[in-house]
Amino acid sequence: MARPPRVRVTGVVQAGGKSTRMGGTPKALCELGGRRLIERVVGVVREVADDVLVVTNTPDLYRFLDLPMVPDVFVDGGSLGGIYSGLVAASGDVAFTVACDMPFLRTEVARLVLARAGEADVVIPRVGGQYETMHALYAKACLGPMEARLRAGRLKIVGFFPDVRVLEITAAAVARHRAPEVAFMNVNTPDELARARALAAEID
Repeated sequence: MARPPRVRVTGVVQAGGKSTRMGGTPKALCELGGRRLIERVVGVVREVADDVLVVTNTPDLYRFLDLPMVPDVFVDGGSLGGIYSGLVAASGDVAFTVACDMPFLRTEVARLVLARAGEADVVIPRVGGQYETMHALYAKACLGPMEARLRAGRLKIVGFFPDVRVLEITAAAVARHRAPEVAFMNVNTPDELARARALAAEID
């Protein structure tokens, strides 16, 4: 039996948020453990993806990463618009999409998701009944359903899931590599940044 062709993966880092809860300071540029948050994220994504791009409307802030950057296709499209923009621009068959403010991404958890590439249109961890939409794999087949919802102003990310094939990664599978609440933690406020810095001192 012939082996299926390998699925090419583009890593997409979402850095389009306004960081309003961080007092306007771009959260991706906050330092944790001696590196900016976005550098920690890109470091993991580079290990697992064939190529990497950043979705941002402020490319000057991230030029130091020396990565391709694309803007949001839909103004005010929210997180769904960011995922769509990255998937449109992805050279790969699928986009592994993560947020720029997830300091404790782990390559083994990312590979859990990527290992199932090609088996569904969305491959996504689900923890406590909640989908981790910013640590998920999206195939090009998602573009049509995503665009339809964006044009209708219906911006809930999981809203298009009934129109595509979704494969869930269990919390138990994630927990074998890192506690899900740590692996998928993000940093939106100064208090969350302080907690993340304390945690980094313990586990980095």
